[in-house]
Amino acid sequence: MASPRLPRVRLGLRDRVTIAFGLMALALSALLAVVTWVLVTHDLLSQRRAAARVETSANAQVLATGLGTHGLAVANVMDKLTNTAGSALLVAYHGHWYSTVLERDPSLLPAQLRAQVRQGSVAEQVTWVGDAKYLIVGVPLRGDGDALFELFPLGDLDHTYHVLAITLVAVAAGTSLAGLMAGRYASRRAFQPLRSVTQAAEAFARGNLEVRLEAEHDPDLAGLARSFNRTADAFAKRVAADARFAADVSHELRTPLTTMLNSAELLSRRRAELPERLREPLDLLVSDLERFRVLVIDLIEISRDYTFAEHESEPVWIAELTARAADAAAGRPVTVVEPGAERLRVNADKRRLERVVTNLVQNAERHGRGCVETRVVQVGALVRLTVDDAGPGIADRDRDRVFERFARRSGSDGARGVGLGLAIVRQHVLWHGGTIRVEDRPGGGARFVVELPVGGGHRG
Repeated sequence: MASPRLPRVRLGLRDRVTIAFGLMALALSALLAVVTWVLVTHDLLSQRRAAARVETSANAQVLATGLGTHGLAVANVMDKLTNTAGSALLVAYHGHWYSTVLERDPSLLPAQLRAQVRQGSVAEQVTWVGDAKYLIVGVPLRGDGDALFELFPLGDLDHTYHVLAITLVAVAAGTSLAGLMAGRYASRRAFQPLRSVTQAAEAFARGNLEVRLEAEHDPDLAGLARSFNRTADAFAKRVAADARFAADVSHELRTPLTTMLNSAELLSRRRAELPERLREPLDLLVSDLERFRVLVIDLIEISRDYTFAEHESEPVWIAELTARAADAAAGRPVTVVEPGAERLRVNADKRRLERVVTNLVQNAERHGRGCVETRVVQVGALVRLTVDDAGPGIADRDRDRVFERFARRSGSDGARGVGLGLAIVRQHVLWHGGTIRVEDRPGGGARFVVELPVGGGHRG
């Protein structure tokens, strides 16, 4: 059985820049910490070695003078030697060992150190004696095999190393944290223009074809701004041309359509006088002419505005408008207004907002096996309109497609339509600065959710 794969964590550009700053600060601080550690510890140990060598050499000279010239006893001469706090002396004299603190046991001394001193060389070595670390310095005396060994404890030096290590780690951690903070700040400042680009692109995608970028003062973004503005201008011109074309065609079709509708209505009134074989073609003609009429009206509606340039809005009691339009479109009461929502107003174009509600309810009636409920509720600074139907619902892959022009809902029991109703709904919702989406209705069916900003005050 294969183990489940962990989800990949995708970091944003700002996060990657922040992490890069932090890692760079960590690398630099670690490098400086290592260099500082090596230099400081080497310098401290070198100073301790030099001081120990000087002291031991001076003591060896005093010891040799006292024993050779004055004939004093070893113990008496050792009492006169300089003794650093915590240090100990070991003297090998005429085959005997003498000590100030430690046991008179030459096995305490490293064999290699003793051999070097017996050969007449001054030697030193860092070693452990029991549980303590010592620096041992050996200096040969005048007699063959005679020598002075002085043991200097390094516990205080190790403590210094420990404090230094803690300090360097703390400084490295602080530097890394400062690097992360600096990276976060730098990325925020560096990507500030990109946020403007993102907001402009989002507004353009929502249908605001007038949005443009003003980044000519930034040489790094001037090219992007000009490209975006040129693309936006070209797209806006294309949309305007398409809108004019649709409007012109729709208006040109209205006159012959009116003639055909009047003729079809006249024939329908005299349907009983027609032969049986002509009645079915007449019914089909009337049905298709009605669809044609709806198509022309929808084309005129959808070509009216493609920009947010003109806002012919006024404060509207959203609950009253929704109830009136939804109940009329369904032919029965379907509207529920939650407490508090009846006092809400929005700045809206009544005609467009009524068209939104009417189209959603008619969509539920025609393609969703009937409208179950239309609800008005306040959600923070938004008013939410929901239209529920009893149909099979809308698959996730189709929830964006149904708002496209000439798109039809799948699984709608064969209901016919021109596929512009929901496109008009989305266009009008965006015109009001709102959003629309499709969800699953609890218990089955589809739920269309419209959210609009509250404005124009509240009813007292």
